Amino acid sequence: MTTNSIKSIAVYCGSNTGAGTKYMDSAKELGTLLAKSGIRLIYGGTHKGLMGAIADAVLENGGEAYGVITERLLGKGHLHDGLTGHEVTATMKERKHRMAQLADAFIGMPGGIGTMEEFLEVWTLNQLGDLDKPPGLFSVDGYFEPFMGFIDHMIQEAFLPAAHRNSVVVESDAKALLEGLLSFEKVTVPKWL
Repeated sequence: MTTNSIKSIAVYCGSNTGAGTKYMDSAKELGTLLAKSGIRLIYGGTHKGLMGAIADAVLENGGEAYGVITERLLGKGHLHDGLTGHEVTATMKERKHRMAQLADAFIGMPGGIGTMEEFLEVWTLNQLGDLDKPPGLFSVDGYFEPFMGFIDHMIQEAFLPAAHRNSVVVESDAKALLEGLLSFEKVTVPKWL
């Protein structure tokens, strides 16, 4: 069985909190787990929503939280002021690139279209072979089930090889998700049917 060396994970998640408390609770749970596992959080650098909650949990549990924020968001006062480190990029494109460079793995949490776009980019780069870093989705309360249903529809309609369904770890439990990323084995089936 493969054991990946994961010292830092980029987490993409909402700058909003979502409905109820389940998403905030899960962000705190994941942040606590990362800190206690000695894994550095790489994220978008803000104090807002789930992003702020996961950073707070990492920091409160003695972990490292490193933010990558754009000049525009910094100028709006969105930078989390308690981070162990941060850097500023000119654009979102540069921000995403830098986060991918710094991370050994990726987690998508519940969020909006920006969260999905960021996660889908690293999943795509893995599929194309431009990255070799495990991607995972933290499907809090089944959040990503409809999305994975759409992935199944892609497979059914012959736009995606069936093996690529296993090119992402999907878990509703933070500990199982981290274990899945640590033992992740890259899918080597070509993307072209």
